[in-house]
Amino acid sequence: MTDAPLRVGLAGLGTVGAGTLRLLRENAELIAARAGRKIVPVAVSARERMRNRGVSLDGLSWHDDAVALARDPGVDVVVEVIGGADGIARATVEAALAARKPVVTANKAMLALHGAELAAAAEDAGTPLAFEAAVAGGIPAIKALREGLAANRILRVAGILNGTCNYILTTMRDTGRAFAEVLAEAQAHGYAEADPAFDIDGIDAAHKLAILVALAFGRPVDFASVHVEGIRHVSALDIAFARELDFVIRLVGIAERHDGGISARVHPVMVPAASPLAHVDGVFNAVMVEGDHVGRVMLEGRGAGAGPTASAVVADLIDIARGRHTPPFGMAAHHLSAEPSVPIARRVGAAYLRLMVVDRPGVIADVSAMLRDHVVSLESMIQRGRAPGATVPVVLTTHPCEEAALAAALTRIAKLDSVVEPPTMIRIETL
Repeated sequence: MTDAPLRVGLAGLGTVGAGTLRLLRENAELIAARAGRKIVPVAVSARERMRNRGVSLDGLSWHDDAVALARDPGVDVVVEVIGGADGIARATVEAALAARKPVVTANKAMLALHGAELAAAAEDAGTPLAFEAAVAGGIPAIKALREGLAANRILRVAGILNGTCNYILTTMRDTGRAFAEVLAEAQAHGYAEADPAFDIDGIDAAHKLAILVALAFGRPVDFASVHVEGIRHVSALDIAFARELDFVIRLVGIAERHDGGISARVHPVMVPAASPLAHVDGVFNAVMVEGDHVGRVMLEGRGAGAGPTASAVVADLIDIARGRHTPPFGMAAHHLSAEPSVPIARRVGAAYLRLMVVDRPGVIADVSAMLRDHVVSLESMIQRGRAPGATVPVVLTTHPCEEAALAAALTRIAKLDSVVEPPTMIRIETL
């Protein structure tokens, strides 16, 4: 073990920053043994100096400006846990890399939007840019893809990447309550933000998927290529029908290799009740990877929170202390290939459809004719009882079909006088 400690500057003292500081102190001896040297926090930066964060700041140098912390000659490595794609977080990381200092970040938004440029800057500086904590909290998904599965050609990566959405969908399934009510409960418990759009509209999960796509398929990060849908339209009725059909609804990120390129999408899916993803409940996350030689690998655990995320941050610090240095996205920038993106319109798969229709003769015949015209074949239908003149649900599941054809059929179906609200479509995936 070397006598020279690795001196850490923490930019950000929120949940993750305070958790990282606490972990470095509580497990200091174990961490030093595994790192081959002491890892010592020496400097911090945050917006409010006097705020009580439940952890002592005694003995730490305080910087009002995180960029100044990054340039501090007494700091060897910068941990950025401020958050946000741009602004002070990005400026801090850029300053650290310009000073040829290793960076550890948990910032998935910044990496999803600017990961290619930051990785190039790290490569030019010859210094690590590590981000295990940016995807799935304490689950070592980044290491698994970048290192453990490095010999494999990855065919597909999929996962439950947002604990807020998973908590909401799990609770709706278990209680039968409506989306809005469960969302309010999630906010009360601190599982959802006051403004939950980032989570429930799928953006957070899409940021993480964009990072996984770069690692899995060896191409520059391209957030714009990810198709994104959230869970606002998932109703208690849909969840009840899913149970009846032996499915579970989850918000899932899926990226796959095709002959024509790479597809990447985040949206609600129905997975069979026997699927491993169907059993990932509450705030837990999961990442599933399929490689050409290893087959399927699945990792599951807590995807957020002070402890799990700090665990991932410190794992990166241990690698840096040991001198282990891997290109941020697994290979040098000149080896990354800009494979084309396959749009979701080219997806071929089954789907669940729910129509709210006026119960009168000929409705099902009209719907079936429009699906037939677009070469969409039905696998099953649920229509119970009779209530002439009333609005009733009709549930259909399709055989695998092309997404563009199904979308065209649904556009026509929505215009029928007997269909009283926009059709609900949830894709079915056999993950």
